[in-house]
Formats: sequence, C-alpha cells, structure tokens
Amino acid sequence: MNMNTRDTIMKKLLDAQENVRDYEMFAKQVQDQEVADTFKKFAEEVGMQARKLQSLIDKYDNGR
Repeated sequence: MNMNTRDTIMKKLLDAQENVRDYEMFAKQVQDQEVADTFKKFAEEVGMQARKLQSLIDKYDNGR
C-alpha cells in the first residue's frame, strides 16, 4: 500500500496520540513514582510531537 505525504503524517499523528494516552494511563497505574514521572514526561514529549504533526496536517490541508 502506497501512502501519500498526508496519509503518512496522519498515521504518525494517530500513533502519537495513542502513545500519549498510553503513557498517561500507565503513569496512573504504576506504583513506582520515578516510573510514573517518567511516563508523564514521555506523554508531554510525545504530545509536543503530536501538536507538530497536527500543525503539518493543518498546513497541508489548507495549502491544497
């Protein structure tokens, strides 16, 4: 299956959004505070990636 640029960005955006949800959920479930804090930080970092990917999608969609 060939994906165009927009499809590729969208796939990675959806992956990032799912990772954010997973890290947030894991942070709430684990007992070890260091691990929980690490997962929270990962959620924030991946959230930044998701926001950037969303801005690329917005630019891509508005530019066409």
